[in-house]
Amino acid sequence: MITLVTGASRGIGRGIAYSLGEAKATVYLSGRTAAGLDSAAGEIERRGGKAIPVVCDHTDDAQVEVLFNRIPALDLLVNNVWGGYENHPNGLGMEPFWKMGMEDWDGMFTRGLRAHIAASRLAIPRMLPQGKGLIVTTIAWLSGKYLRHLYYDLAKQGCARLAYALALELKPHGIASVALAPGFVRTEAVMAAHAKHPFDLSGTESPEYIGRAVVHLARDAGMMSKSGRVLTAGDLAREYGFTDVDGKQPPAFEFPPGMALD
Repeated sequence: MITLVTGASRGIGRGIAYSLGEAKATVYLSGRTAAGLDSAAGEIERRGGKAIPVVCDHTDDAQVEVLFNRIPALDLLVNNVWGGYENHPNGLGMEPFWKMGMEDWDGMFTRGLRAHIAASRLAIPRMLPQGKGLIVTTIAWLSGKYLRHLYYDLAKQGCARLAYALALELKPHGIASVALAPGFVRTEAVMAAHAKHPFDLSGTESPEYIGRAVVHLARDAGMMSKSGRVLTAGDLAREYGFTDVDGKQPPAFEFPPGMALD
């Protein structure tokens, strides 16, 4: 299985890449941080996969073209690159959108949604000749509820719509497209925040939990029946029977009261 995970130098992108390594996949992994990619590549190889790290700024179309020129055929694309938190090291605020600046737009749309579209556009021609493939777009999701930050909410809704639109266009070609949501993940940023101000981690999951969901989706012969849907790692764990690295099976994430509106 030949795969590409964008934004794989840290966070859930790295976790997905690790899980694909355990599945003995060939993993192209991209991102802007060479050290992070090289470290992840070493772990993928240790787990039995083949890793090909490629430094790529996904806001630069020329760099994205160079990345895809290295990939002659592709079975799985994981759209995960994201820049929406770069202006918010302590997390997103929930102030009214008319009090926000416009600085978040590029992080969430240019480095997020647009980057997913650009990667998908180049991945699809590498799947078409084989008549199969899977595009997974990672997303934050709570059954369509408003996520309390306008740009963030629009970007994530856009990702869900992208997955749905691709599913419809690609159905005749045997290529599936889904949006996939993790729960509350113990990423590097979350654990750094926890180190400063400890909080309850009992309902959290590792970055590899969503990675195991991706692996099971890619192996599912009936994947086309899920195409176009928004899925969650917790629900897929129950359907496919996998667990997190600690043997637990966290359910689909529920936002705390007040964190989302409906």
